[in-house]
Parts: sequence; C-alpha cells; structure tokens
Amino acid sequence: MPVVDVDPDELRRMTGHEEKSDDELKDDLFGLGIEFEGETEDGEFQLEFEADRLDRLSIAGIARSLRYQYGDARGVYVPETNDADWTIEVAESVPEERPYVTGAIVRGLDMDEGDLEAIIQLQEKLHATMGRKRAKGAIGIHDLTMLKGTVAGRDHEKSIRYVGVEPEGDTFVPLDADRALTPAAVIEEHPVGQTYGDLVSEYDRYPAIYDDIGLFSFPPVINGRRTEVSTKSHELFIEMTGTDQWTIDKMLNVVCYALDARGGRVEEVEVTYPDGTVTRPDLTVDEKRVEHRQIERTLGIDLDEDEAIDLFERSGLDAETEIVGDDELAYDVSIPPYRVDVLHPVDLVDDVGRAYGFNNLTPRYPNVSTVGSRTEAARHEEAVRNVLVGLGFEDMLNFNLTSEAENFERMRLDPGDDAVGAARPPTIMEPYSQDFTIVRTWALPSLLMVLENNTHREYPQDLAEIGFAAHVDETTLTNVAERRTVAAVLARNDASFEDAKGRLQALARNFGVDLATPPTEHPSFIEGRAADVVLDGDAVGVIGELHPAVLVEHDLEVPAAGFEFRLDGLDG
Repeated sequence: MPVVDVDPDELRRMTGHEEKSDDELKDDLFGLGIEFEGETEDGEFQLEFEADRLDRLSIAGIARSLRYQYGDARGVYVPETNDADWTIEVAESVPEERPYVTGAIVRGLDMDEGDLEAIIQLQEKLHATMGRKRAKGAIGIHDLTMLKGTVAGRDHEKSIRYVGVEPEGDTFVPLDADRALTPAAVIEEHPVGQTYGDLVSEYDRYPAIYDDIGLFSFPPVINGRRTEVSTKSHELFIEMTGTDQWTIDKMLNVVCYALDARGGRVEEVEVTYPDGTVTRPDLTVDEKRVEHRQIERTLGIDLDEDEAIDLFERSGLDAETEIVGDDELAYDVSIPPYRVDVLHPVDLVDDVGRAYGFNNLTPRYPNVSTVGSRTEAARHEEAVRNVLVGLGFEDMLNFNLTSEAENFERMRLDPGDDAVGAARPPTIMEPYSQDFTIVRTWALPSLLMVLENNTHREYPQDLAEIGFAAHVDETTLTNVAERRTVAAVLARNDASFEDAKGRLQALARNFGVDLATPPTEHPSFIEGRAADVVLDGDAVGVIGELHPAVLVEHDLEVPAAGFEFRLDGLDG
C-alpha cells in the first residue's frame, strides 16, 4: 500500500489544530484508516493507507480529511474555476496507444521548498498507483510563464499541441540534462528515459507536446528543462496523457484539489480532439443512493435522519433524503470530484462508520451460537481430492488466469465449438502480462502446461486438479458463470482411454455415482478415442486420449489421456 511522508508540523498548520500532539495526530489518522509506519530521519511521519483513497496521497488531502473529522469542514467542496484561456489541441498523429490528454491551469501559488517537494511526491505517488507506473496515466507539471502559444483566429486564447512525432525528430533539453536530445536519444541516454522508455519504444510515433517555441514535454517519459517548476513558479500548467480518459481526469482532480488547498486558483483548459471539444478539469459531482436500513444493519447502530446526514457531511459528502420502495428512507449522496473509491453503496456506509467512529461501536455477540467450520461443499471437494490422490494422482494448484492461446489454440479448440472447455471467456481489461489475459474456461490445459514444463522429469506423470473455471453468461447477475471443475491427465508410455476411464470409474464408485461414457467428438482428443462423462444421467464432462497435435504443441513425447468434468457431478 502507498506510504506518504508528511511533516506533522505542516499537518497541524493545515488543519488549524496546532495544539495536537504527535500521539493525538496518530490516533486521529488511525481513525481515518491511515496507519503510522514510522518516522524519517527528518522527523516526518511515514503514513500508510488504502490505495483507493488517492486524494490522501498529499498532505493537503490528509489535512482535508482531518478537518472533516474534526468538524471544521462539512459537505462537498468544489473549487471555483476561471474560464479557459488555454487550449490543448490533439492532432490526428497522436499515437493510438496513448490517445487521451487532459489539463488545467493553477494560478496564484506561493510555494516554498516544502510545498514543491509535496507536489512532486503527489505526482510520483499518483504515477505509482492510479497511473500504473505511468503506463495508464502520466503527469506533467510546467511553469506556465515559460509557455507561448496562440490559436489561429483567436488571439485572446493560447494553445499547446499534443502530437505524435518521429523518434529521431525534433530535439529538446530534458530535465537534468545539459544538451538537446531527440525523443529516441532520451530513451537511449537519459536515466529517466531508460526507466520509462519501454512504455513508448514500440510506438511508430512518440507522444509529444509542443507550444509555439517547440517541444517541451515527452510524455510519459520526461518534461523539458525550459518549463521546469521551481519555488519562483506562481502559475502552473498541468497536463496528463494516458490510455484512459477517466483515469487521467480523476488524477487531474486530485492534483487540482491539492493545489487549491495551497491557495491556488484553478483555471479551465479546453481539450480539442479531432471529433469534439471537452473542458477540463471535470469537477462534476457524482451521486449514489444508499438506504438508511443498510447503514444501520451494516454498522449495527441506530441513527435518525439528522444524525445520518450529519455523518455524511463530516465525511465530505452531501446527502438529501428520499423515500423509496415501501416507504423506505434512503439518501441521495453527492460525492466530490476527487473521490475515486465510491463504487458501491457500501463505500458510503464505510464513510458513515468512520465519521461515527469505529471505536465507538459497541461489540456484541450474535443472537445465534455457531462454531466455525468448513462448508459442506469444501468437505466434499476435500474428499474428492483425497480419492484422486489415492488413485495415484499428484494434486496440482494452477493459476485461474491464462491466455487464449493456452486455453484454446494449443488445445485445437475454438470458443464457438460445441465441446467441453469451449466458451466465451471472461477477459482481463488491462492484463499485466499477455500470459494472463482471460479466466480459464477449463483446467485441462493448465495440467498440460505443467507436463510441458516437466518433460525432463521421469514418467509416468499423473496429475489432477480441482480448480476454478468460468465463462461469460449474460443470464447471470455478474454476466459470468463460475464452477469448480475436476481435471486429470496421465502421461506415460501406455496411457490410454481405458486407463483414464478406470481411474474415473473408481472415483465415481467412491461417491456412489453411476458412470457412462458414450462416444463423442472433441477437437482436443483423438477421433474415436473420446467420450462424454455422464454421471447419474447428466453429461458433465469429457474423457479421452489427447490428440497428437496437442501433444506436439506441448513438447510431449509420450501418449497422454485425461478427463475433465464438473465437480457437482459427484454430488450424487
């Protein structure tokens, strides 16, 4: 989780509670869910907090939360913004991999070294968290007075341009450098370029930002020295580029609120895309509804309407009452633009609980007497696992995430086939690795990957797994159907359909289930050597000898047979 260094004296000053001792501050911070991790050599607090509260990545955000807790501030605060005087023009040449940009101007700042360090820390913490190490969003902060630009035909407005450039194109002097470099040279020679250059090195054209003087920013890698921010900078231009508009807009809001808390005046910027114009920052107040009874039931407390609204306001929220359903009291809650963590009504309940004080909740025993134990389903799964081990299988535990190549292509399977394992998989929107892009639809490919990685070991290798599989099902509440699946594979010189069926027959007999194996066809198995797994009359899986093409694909030089079926088929 993120750790932020905070000067306790500065925190006291920003909250207006200079009488607070260090221990009192630590207790107050803990009430917000912020834990004290230690002190730096300079006596600064090292504070750790949940990564969803990105507005607390700066001392200004932490101070804001404390003021709400102390009752010194209430409700939603939205900074007033001046009309746009600058425009960011987005060219069609911008790399399609990083098409989005946002921005704002902040004027009237008077910063000392501590303020500047706090802004830089906020920038880097946002990069590391919401920005996914600059891959999803990157921030550039510039001295506005060093920029020059005009919009053709609109002399009262100024503009910068977000474009795509040739890697060996225009030059600029990057931060911490003493000579001009091309973007390609920055990646090759500059320490920061060597760290973040991989984010854009595969692009045909590199993202770049220009004013009338020339190139001054190479996002997401590094800014130019010409617009470097110092304590003498009173007007800032903030630009952010990324792969997702919502992400960079929310990151921008966090920065704008932090600078507003330091006396800055936020000014809008127009962002002109080829297909339209938007105005940023987007300080729209979101709304979400939560029922009164959900608050009371979750927290175990009794509140009247006024008390609930008071707690919302002390959380930095606004709330209006509504009557819904069968005369049920609910609240339409306004959420400030810097909050990115309120995704569900339970998040609002959490805010109410923190404002009430979790330490003020009275512990009580439930009205039922229970003893913790495993569920019946867990006991059943353990029993199946024990039988598989008794039948000579090694118990495996593989990843639930895989790739389409492993799940389908290497198994000679297509998602549209009418076969076990063939289904539309749940996909990962932004996978960390191309090896883990989907949730697996069956477990047998995972076992074959284990065999592939152990071809140097002695045979026979008999593997089994009871694991998780899923597929897209739009008839369900979550649009995903999940199940527990049993898979096994036998890799040996004499592996055969009969051997696999014998093991499966013994497994079914242990649970008093009738097994039938009518012939079937499956792309992963040899034609004429595959069958459906039918347990107590229900077709729940497949069994057979694996196709030679599948064996070759996995570098296996011995025959293999296997089966897979739904775990609930053994319920009897």
